[in-house]
Amino acid sequence: MNEESLVNEIKVIVFQLKDEEYGVEVSQVRSIERIQHITRVPRTPDFVKGVINLRGVVTPIINLRNRFDIEEIETTDSTRIIIVAVGEMEVGLIVDAANDVVDIPTNIVEPPPEVVGGIEADYLRGVAKLDKRLLILLNLDKVLNPKEIKELKSLEATT
Repeated sequence: MNEESLVNEIKVIVFQLKDEEYGVEVSQVRSIERIQHITRVPRTPDFVKGVINLRGVVTPIINLRNRFDIEEIETTDSTRIIIVAVGEMEVGLIVDAANDVVDIPTNIVEPPPEVVGGIEADYLRGVAKLDKRLLILLNLDKVLNPKEIKELKSLEATT
């Protein structure tokens, strides 16, 4: 593999929410966990499901369906929590399924349209057409705004 091809591809974890496939860069993913007991925390936004104790670290958990205004469903055997790094903290994202890892050539990533599947363009990094798949690439820094990140950090500190 030559050096040029390394620069021109991004490796993403593909996950599913409802009927859409989303991607988040592998470099931001710390682990993928099965769904587990989540401790609810009072006075948090609706999309904050609570916290989990992950290998001794209290980790805030976000339900991406709630965050993106997609109707909530019961968890299944394929439901996963993707632990991602947002700034200096780790956050878990509840997704319907974590499908695979793909390499996406950067030249096929298009800027996001205004709204994709009801999700504001702010949350999106871009859209990639890969064979017959359409992958929506998330901008994790925008999925949580700075005020929300500060609130989640306080959850980590107090629990």
